[in-house]
Amino acid sequence: MSYEAKLKELGYTLEPVELNAGRLMLAKRTGNLVYTSGSVSNWGDQQIKGKVGRDVTVEEGYEAAKLCTLNCLRATKTLIGSLDNVVQVVKVLGMVNVAPDFDNTPAVIHGCSDLLIELFGEAGRHARSAVGMTIPAGWACEIEIIFEVKA
Repeated sequence: MSYEAKLKELGYTLEPVELNAGRLMLAKRTGNLVYTSGSVSNWGDQQIKGKVGRDVTVEEGYEAAKLCTLNCLRATKTLIGSLDNVVQVVKVLGMVNVAPDFDNTPAVIHGCSDLLIELFGEAGRHARSAVGMTIPAGWACEIEIIFEVKA
């Protein structure tokens, strides 16, 4: 099954997005690599804001990571035309807006990893960092992804 068909089976549709966001691009290609800018936990009418461990549960943070991932996928698809052109996911940088003393950032970023593996199978397995910090505008999560794509 193609990645595009699998994404539809999972219930998601990725509409094209304007990649030029002024000072930055939402996704940038160099050679066979696509780098996405940090995407926040905002998808359609869903927004997840707050500090995980205080305002947001780990489970809500997990969902926030999925929303970020969908934004990264949308930017990548816009840039390369189809997710079927993805060879593999190389690296994920997951950033979690954390309350003081919250240190379970991996459990939050699993939302991203699980979605990528569900969509791409073995090609979705990736290197990853999951760090806690303060994220602008109070978003619960922000994620960057590096994809290897077909030439």
